[in-house]
Amino acid sequence: MMVTGSALHPGPAPRPADDELRLAAVDRYQILDTPPEGTFDKVAALAARIFRTPAAAITTADGYHLGTVNVLDTHPRQVTAEHLQNLAALVMGQLAMRLSAVRTVTAERQMRTAAERLARTLLPPAPPQVPGLRAAVAYHAASADEVGGDFSDLFPLDDGRWAFFLGDVCGRGAEAAALTSLTRCTLRAAALYDPDPCAVLANLDTVLKDEYQGTDPRRCTAVFGILEPAEDGSFTLAGGGHPSASAVRADGTIQPLPVTGGQLIGLLPEPRFTQTSTHLAPGDALLLYTDGLTEARTPSGPMLQEEGLAAHLAAGTRDDADDPVAGIRRLLDHLGTGVNDDTALLALSVPIHPPAPAQETR
Repeated sequence: MMVTGSALHPGPAPRPADDELRLAAVDRYQILDTPPEGTFDKVAALAARIFRTPAAAITTADGYHLGTVNVLDTHPRQVTAEHLQNLAALVMGQLAMRLSAVRTVTAERQMRTAAERLARTLLPPAPPQVPGLRAAVAYHAASADEVGGDFSDLFPLDDGRWAFFLGDVCGRGAEAAALTSLTRCTLRAAALYDPDPCAVLANLDTVLKDEYQGTDPRRCTAVFGILEPAEDGSFTLAGGGHPSASAVRADGTIQPLPVTGGQLIGLLPEPRFTQTSTHLAPGDALLLYTDGLTEARTPSGPMLQEEGLAAHLAAGTRDDADDPVAGIRRLLDHLGTGVNDDTALLALSVPIHPPAPAQETR
């Protein structure tokens, strides 16, 4: 037993000079006020067997003493320092493994939280009100843990027209998120500079090549479109390596819009982009989607593909004339786990019955 102070002035034992650092190490290892752990119980049992004592206990490697390994007996005995050092090393090894596991779990939680926050910033906002049209967007995330690279946007230009785009960058995770952010900003800026759809995609191609020059190429697919004033109902689309857009007609006809001839953006020395135009009448809709939809597995096994999507759209045309995305949402729910990739949707439709103008109040 250690006795400190004096007979006349007893006092507490002095604190070691490094006690604050020791306590900080104890806190870092997260070993105070924790429930019993089986690993340390086994170490205590091993200590009792080695020293042939009735009981042993652990009361808790930066060079600080974090706690003690106690072996308890009913009579005095001699023990070797080597045995005690081996037990201490065993306990510290377990503490180090435990700390590593805690840090790993904490880091995964932080990464998951960061990914969720980043995903929310990349998701399409509620679409703006386009005169004479109804706009709808949807995003289906295949994984809650990883950020995908699907994106869409809809915004007005200075001359009364509207621009919109939808696309998919290659990859997942933080790199895909950074590329998605760059792609969206570039498409918006390029549309303000020169809104010709093919020129916009060409500008994006140049930016991606300049940004990632000397590294692995970063590529994406996209459809970019210009909507003339809503009264006209005319659209001009350009595509770069992206699935076809679809014009969903009021009579149930599904018209693929051939923008699939365009090549991947950001990859080839001189890519070619294709352009097409269409007109929407009342009850018609324009639907853009990423390949997570058509590559989804149906309950019977094969992929949905464009033919299956067209059949689904044709069957639900009357019910979803004013909101074609509603039918796609039901389809995604029906496909369930067959959807193994993120899916972005953008639909622009001309209502059959336009909303009545607001009545003036007197």
